[in-house]
Amino acid sequence: MSAPLRVVVVTWNSAEVLPAFLTSLARATASPYEVVVADNASPSGTPAVPAGVRLLETGGNLGYGKAANLGASGFEGDWLVVANPDVQWTDGALDELLAAAARWPSAGCLGPAIRTTDDKLYPSARAFPSLGRGLGHAVFGWWWPANPWTRSYRAEVGTPAEGPTGWLSGSLMLLRREAWEQVAGFDPRYFMYCEDMDLGRRLAEAGWQNVYVPSAVITHVGGHATSGASAAMLREHHKALYTYLSEHYRGPRWAPLRGLLGAGLFLRYLVASRVRSVGEGAAPTRSADLLKAELLKADLLKEPS
Repeated sequence: MSAPLRVVVVTWNSAEVLPAFLTSLARATASPYEVVVADNASPSGTPAVPAGVRLLETGGNLGYGKAANLGASGFEGDWLVVANPDVQWTDGALDELLAAAARWPSAGCLGPAIRTTDDKLYPSARAFPSLGRGLGHAVFGWWWPANPWTRSYRAEVGTPAEGPTGWLSGSLMLLRREAWEQVAGFDPRYFMYCEDMDLGRRLAEAGWQNVYVPSAVITHVGGHATSGASAAMLREHHKALYTYLSEHYRGPRWAPLRGLLGAGLFLRYLVASRVRSVGEGAAPTRSADLLKAELLKADLLKEPS
C-alpha cells in the first residue's frame, strides 16, 4: 500500500542539490511519504538516490510537466507534492501546507512562501495575467519592479495572508490528487515555464481553489538546471507565454490579438536576449525578514518557544 503522500522531484543535472532537498524534506513533515525522483536524462549522469527513494528515468529531456506527470502516475494516495530539486524546506513546512489543506477543503493546489538565497521574498502567489496587467509588467517590471501593474500581478500589496490566489509557483506545490487527476495534471505542451500558471487556471475553471500559505516557508536556490542554457530557456519562456495566451484567447475572433501578442513577445525576446536585465524580469522587492514580521503581526506565524 502506498503512502498517503507522494513527493515527485523532477531532476536534470541536479545531483548537487538533490541531497539537501531530501534531507530538509525529512524535517518538513511528520507524516509518512514516498519520494519519486523523475530524472530527465541528466547529461551529467543519473543522480544517486538513497534507499527508499524511487528513481524514475524518463528516457529523455521531456521537460518539467511531462516528467512530473510520469512521476505522479499510478499514485492512489491523497496528496502529491511536485517540486524542483533545488528547494530546501524549513522545519515543519510541509505539515503547515497539509494543515492549511484541512482548512481549505476546496483547495486543489497549495503553495508556500518562497524566499531566495539572498533572503528576498519571491512573489510566488500571482494573479492571472490580464492584457493590461501583463503589458504593464512586461514593459515596466524589469526596470521599475514596484510599478502598479507588477505589484498587482504579483500580489505584493498588503500583509501576506493565507487564502485563495490566482496561481502558484510550480517550484513547489501541494496538490490534492483528486483535483490533479480531474485536470489531467500538467499540460504536456509546456516544456518549461507557464505550466504552473496553466495548471492554476484549469484547476480554477474546474471549481478548485489555489491557496497561498505564507506560514509554510521554503528556500529556492533557482537556476541550477538552466544556468548553462540561458538562451534556450529564454526562447522557451517566451514560447510558453505565447502558448498560454493563445489558449486563453483562442478562436477566430481573437486571431488579430494573437498576432499582436506573438509579435510583441518576439520583440521582447529579441530585446531580452541582448539586455540581461530585461530577460531577468522584475526582482523580488520584499525581504524575508519583512515577511516574518508581517506574519507574526498577523498571527500567522509563531516564534519558537
